[in-house]
Amino acid sequence: MPDQDETLLLNLNEAIATMRDKDSLFKVVTTKLRLIFPFDLIGINVFDAELKTKRLFLRDYYGAEDPQPAVPGSMANFTPIANSPIEQLVADPRVRQLTLQDYMGAYPDYEPFARMRQQDIGQLTAVPLRIGGHLTGFLTLASRRAPNLTPADEKLLEKIGSLIAVAVANTLAFEEVARREQQRTLQLNINNALLSIKQREPLFRAVAEELSRVVPFEYFGIRVQRAEQGEVFQAFAEFSRPAPGAPLEARDPDRDEDEGLRDSESIYRQSTDLLQAAAVYSGPEFKALAVRYPRLRYVYEHYHTRALLVAPIWQRPDGAAVLTLSAAEPDAFQPEDLATVLALVPQIGLALENLFAFEQIEQLKAQVEQERTYLVDEINTSARFGADSGAFIGSGPALQQTLRRIGQVAPTDTTVLISGETGTGKELVARELHNASPRHARALIKLNCAALPAQLIESELFGHEKGAFTGAVERRIGKFELANGGSIFLDEIGELPLDLQAKLLRVLQEREFERLGGTKVLHSDARVIAATNRVLADEVAAGRFRADLYYRLNVFPIELAPLRERREDIEPLLRHFVQRLSKRLGKPVRQVRPADLAALQAYSWPGNIRELEHVLEQAIIVSQGPFLEFAGFAAAPLVAGAAAGASPASAPIKTLREQERDHILAALQRTGGRVSGAQGAALLLDINPKTLEARMKKLGIRRTVGLQS
Repeated sequence: MPDQDETLLLNLNEAIATMRDKDSLFKVVTTKLRLIFPFDLIGINVFDAELKTKRLFLRDYYGAEDPQPAVPGSMANFTPIANSPIEQLVADPRVRQLTLQDYMGAYPDYEPFARMRQQDIGQLTAVPLRIGGHLTGFLTLASRRAPNLTPADEKLLEKIGSLIAVAVANTLAFEEVARREQQRTLQLNINNALLSIKQREPLFRAVAEELSRVVPFEYFGIRVQRAEQGEVFQAFAEFSRPAPGAPLEARDPDRDEDEGLRDSESIYRQSTDLLQAAAVYSGPEFKALAVRYPRLRYVYEHYHTRALLVAPIWQRPDGAAVLTLSAAEPDAFQPEDLATVLALVPQIGLALENLFAFEQIEQLKAQVEQERTYLVDEINTSARFGADSGAFIGSGPALQQTLRRIGQVAPTDTTVLISGETGTGKELVARELHNASPRHARALIKLNCAALPAQLIESELFGHEKGAFTGAVERRIGKFELANGGSIFLDEIGELPLDLQAKLLRVLQEREFERLGGTKVLHSDARVIAATNRVLADEVAAGRFRADLYYRLNVFPIELAPLRERREDIEPLLRHFVQRLSKRLGKPVRQVRPADLAALQAYSWPGNIRELEHVLEQAIIVSQGPFLEFAGFAAAPLVAGAAAGASPASAPIKTLREQERDHILAALQRTGGRVSGAQGAALLLDINPKTLEARMKKLGIRRTVGLQS
């Protein structure tokens, strides 16, 4: 029941994608799962990143209205995985059906098992929860009766586990933020206004305004540097007050319009030692610093700055944050001003942490939402191009060679270049490569390089920051970022503009990129599968495609043969499509005459499998008798073309319309212009007389043979 499974996945994902409350999330998951998997108890355990400890997320006994934890207080703490039943699941993380008796011998003192046994629960189904291929927990379904899951059920549970894993992680992230917010509210009531601001510039401006209430200054700056997964994250804020009492104005943190200083000469980059300790520099002391540092010398001369206050917000191995104030008066800052600022530093640090956590959550939220969108697309696409699509129907040598190549490269992370004419099934091969790879639990992200204007492809590939260009009203995650841990399919790669080819080459070589309008270097572990209907070697020779990118893409080529080179597969393809399309269209399954089959096999099929499917769909729609009727439609030239097989190769090729018109005229000529009846052209062409009359009208053919032309 694939449709029901897809509907369940879609409904479940829509229900849990934006859930913030774990009790509501758990209730929805329990309700949805009970629709198809009967169970008496459900539990979710989450693990730490190192898979050393576990935490009971929620447990529900026997369909109780309110989920109850197994042991009071156990939900807040992590406990060791070792020496618990979970260690066996972690050692072999897959969908498993177990009996309670399997566990009781190894863990006789495990109290939850004793409780389940008292309730006659003896069957367990364990489902791994994964995010990006990483194990994050387990979903456990327990029941009194054996579930007798089929392989299809287990595969469905795997997909459900992936959805629940993302929802649980999202819920836990919001739970953690909520805990921090509550703690900050209790400890720092005076900082409520700061904590409520979620945008970077308004928050920094609020911090500056808050400080200005107690310490006068002309300049305010914050610089944050943090190492995150090997990257350097930086946040800047600079404000200046042009006159006493005037509003603060935002400044570019690393450039003034009238200065010639390079970014590398910023005080933040030059004077790490200066900014590590809290201090006030004024008068001659500040003048000495101005001699030493060009940036301070510049503000000394152009802004008449004479005093500097430095207050580190934090200093730790993964980065640092520092606040600086400056003023024109040499005695603007006193030791008590430094003490006041330092007293506010914890508040500022917490406000910063809250801001970055919120930004991260918004990014995760956007990513989850886009992944949900791609999941919906994946479900819809799977419905159209699943195992019954005809992509791998047949037994000819060309198809067998393709299947061998797919089987060889699918388990690896090697870049694959699929080439072939339009309609040969390049996207379906890409889907099969992804589904047969270790990355199948993550999404296959697709981009048609020919379907978008050149100026939008870069944003689609790499994403963009808010304000990066006109219309960029919010940050957008690119497809390489979404495909992290999964696969990205670049269709029609030969259409990619040359300037973007260089950027794509960087991603293939370094696995890193930047969002449009951004400065942060992002990394993506995405397997690249590309496809083209062009001969890229010729494009390289013509200067339209970069040679270095071509060699990066052409690591493992798979070339799809056109249908005219797979004539032995046309008959099984025809039977497959007739069965499937007749069922979908609600039509009886009709046979194909041997002469029509021969004509179909003799046709060149410039549109390949896609064209064959469309021709058959038209024939199924219009056919009335026991056989499929091809005359008068896209397949009509097939019959005429087969009959005229002796035509010289140099003869001009007629259009499909011309071929159809000639074929109908020939039939009318033979029947003396009669359309219907026992001696009519409709019977000769094996087509409904009304249909033939409609085609004649469209093609401008009159009944009287003498007036045909």
